[in-house]
Amino acid sequence: MSTPDRAAFDALDHPVVVVVGGGFAGLELVKRLAGKPYKVVLLDRNNYHCFQPLLYQVATGSLGADNIAHPFRRTVGPMPNVLFRMARVLRVMPTEQCVVTDQGIVPYDHLVIATGTVTNFFGNQQVAREAMQLKSIGQALDIRSDLLQELEAALYSTDEKEQRALLNFVIVGGGPSGVEMAGALAEIRRTIVRHEYREVDPSCMRIHLVDSNPDVLGNFSPKVRGLALRYLQELGVEVKLGALVTGYDGHTVTFKDGSTLESRTVIWTAGVKGDPLPGLEVATEERSGRLRVDACGRVQVLRNVYALGDVALDTADPAWPKGHPQVAPVAIQQARHLAANLLQDQGKAWQPFRYRDKGSMATVGRHMAVVDIGRMQFGGAVAWFLWLFVHLMSIVGFRSRVMVLTHWAWKYLSWKNSIRLIIRPYVRHAAAPGADVPRA
Repeated sequence: MSTPDRAAFDALDHPVVVVVGGGFAGLELVKRLAGKPYKVVLLDRNNYHCFQPLLYQVATGSLGADNIAHPFRRTVGPMPNVLFRMARVLRVMPTEQCVVTDQGIVPYDHLVIATGTVTNFFGNQQVAREAMQLKSIGQALDIRSDLLQELEAALYSTDEKEQRALLNFVIVGGGPSGVEMAGALAEIRRTIVRHEYREVDPSCMRIHLVDSNPDVLGNFSPKVRGLALRYLQELGVEVKLGALVTGYDGHTVTFKDGSTLESRTVIWTAGVKGDPLPGLEVATEERSGRLRVDACGRVQVLRNVYALGDVALDTADPAWPKGHPQVAPVAIQQARHLAANLLQDQGKAWQPFRYRDKGSMATVGRHMAVVDIGRMQFGGAVAWFLWLFVHLMSIVGFRSRVMVLTHWAWKYLSWKNSIRLIIRPYVRHAAAPGADVPRA
């Protein structure tokens, strides 16, 4: 079904809710307001929702990009009171109650900011320029191409030092994204490289997981952190803890203690920061980039402006005085709560948001995952299958679930990642003189 007719949409005599960002929070809010007495306009720079927890599988060739992306128009098509517009928001004008986009000005009665996060390089511009990121489908495809190009280039290298640098993969950040990426690369070395790149000694491919903290998965329980570290070491990942990266020039990683590591591929997953919009500076927390909100999600000092998900900083929840964790369950619960408040009778006091933590999980490799749910702290095959089930059921769209399940089943039976095509070669610094050219 197509997007509702604009004339019919305009004829609705309802307040306008503009939602900026179609991530977990924005899409959940749109679904909750579908068919309700509001006109909803969803704005996003892309025309699809991305299931970010599985980006690392796109980056390592286990899944295709279309497996974790779902078109917004397919979702909002049956919703008569919802419009989607593919646009980049340039500025918010709270006094005039409108947002300025590259496609024009959109007025609102209620504005919801759900823009998520961007990679946080903590002010290190050199690392920001040279390291690869894993926050979007485009970046995941870049990593996949770079990985395959490095393997191909290693076959031609006659210099042992250069070959080792090509096959040194460094992941900075020991959170779930870094741990899962490191585990996936280790499995590629154990299966794909060993059987399909026979000219390369698999031991020359080294995966380094670096973190400045004393443990991986720092927000998990001590037992689970220990299990995750053990799984990584069993897969041959070289874990370097308490190591702060201070520089990377595209060839050499430099640490605070003065040590260095040669590598052509550094993937930065060490932190995120909020992605607020120009015009909201008065409510933006400078260090984290998040918007300060009250217990109901209302952006402080601004009228009829709300923030949800990773970009929101709510310190009013007694259980989370420093703000909620920047994870999908928080975003989804906040969206449901805001929708309930918007839909209740006028004049009735809004209810404060309280996050219900349902636990955390992460996967490292086949039959190697960890689960941390209250008193349930375990790892192994049961945790791995539970991780598969939870993530499969969380993907938007029946077709995507079927495709992901098919790819996972093939990988499980064949021990091979299914997508290893260099469709668009990754070119580093393409606009600079002497830029890198595709190695394959």
